[in-house]
Amino acid sequence: MSFQFYSNVISQASRRIAGGIFATGLMLIGFGLLIYLMPKFFATLAAIVFFITGIGTCITALKIFMAQRQIDKGTNNESDEYRKNVRIRIEEH
Repeated sequence: MSFQFYSNVISQASRRIAGGIFATGLMLIGFGLLIYLMPKFFATLAAIVFFITGIGTCITALKIFMAQRQIDKGTNNESDEYRKNVRIRIEEH
């Protein structure tokens, strides 16, 4: 006499997961075949993606540098106003 320790729901879920894994595998094989057949196209596509990402990164870095420069200017001007009429005297004995 055999016992079933799993329900029909678990069986359906495992079949769906297996189907999803199989479909992913087929898509990866197809994508690999496309890269093999058209390497120049995908190299150009990757170059465009890297170029656009690089431009975006440089723009973000420039914005950060400019914001930091404005912050530095703001702190330097305030400290100069406080030191306007201050003289430092060192006494030697």
